[in-house]
Amino acid sequence: MLAAILLFAAVVGVILFVATLFRGRRADRWVAYAYLAPTLVMLLVGLVYPGLRTIYQSFFNAAGNAFIGLDNYQTIFTDPDQLTVLRNTVFWVLVTPFVATAVGLLYAILVDKSKFESAAKALVFLPMAISFVGASIIWKFVYEYRPDQGNVKQIGLLNQILVWLGGKPQQWLVDSPLNTFLLIVIMIWIQAGFAMTVLSAAIKAIPDDIVEAARLDGVTAWGMFRFVTLPAIRPAVVVVLTTIGIGTLKVFDIVRTATGGQFDTSVVANEFYSQSFRSDNQGLGAALAVLLFLLVIPIVVYNIRQLRRSEAL
Repeated sequence: MLAAILLFAAVVGVILFVATLFRGRRADRWVAYAYLAPTLVMLLVGLVYPGLRTIYQSFFNAAGNAFIGLDNYQTIFTDPDQLTVLRNTVFWVLVTPFVATAVGLLYAILVDKSKFESAAKALVFLPMAISFVGASIIWKFVYEYRPDQGNVKQIGLLNQILVWLGGKPQQWLVDSPLNTFLLIVIMIWIQAGFAMTVLSAAIKAIPDDIVEAARLDGVTAWGMFRFVTLPAIRPAVVVVLTTIGIGTLKVFDIVRTATGGQFDTSVVANEFYSQSFRSDNQGLGAALAVLLFLLVIPIVVYNIRQLRRSEAL
């Protein structure tokens, strides 16, 4: 830590010294360049170079010593196990952002201006304070299964409720693709609080005169939501959807903690880890990392365009 502090002080000292050397009309520009240079160097070393290196490595075999072209990418789209990984990733991306956003939006509308608004929001936002690993462990107890033999009591909440209703306990995290959707529930439980917080702030920013005018015109509750609330908070909805979407594409902790990717629950991020560090298949792991990067790019681009469009209005 001491070395890091001294290095930081030395870098800042060099920047300040270089900045004092410039005079004249272009001094401000060169001073800005001097301050941006360390950031640019760190981006090149910590982001650009590793990214290019990963792309390069994706064209090599498992050991990384033989060029095999696009074979790793062909494996991703032809191997049955990898197709299952892609299927699960599609499930995550199609379900999680929309359901989490819908739950957060509905909750924000229901508790808006209520007497217990603060307490109600705190309860939904609380899972955001829990790590993905911690949340996964909590939900593993919810899904816990014990064989139905004699007087064995179920410690899993879901199975105990099932037993109370006269059913038999189930191994929830074994059967595919149901287990994937049960893992998605964990992500929704965490992200609904984020969606609720952002959308609640957007709802409160709607001008009161617009709301009052709509009520005087006799607009119903559904009409108020469809023609007033939703158009007004659309930029916030887009931000929430894209943010949760990006987080969902990169989901790793939940799958790794809850199932370890077994029982056909693996997703691209988890498979990248498994192939790179457990199966020692560096080429396929790099190809999966590149695929994950390519999947994130369209969402980021769309988010940036929507933000620029909303700022232009």
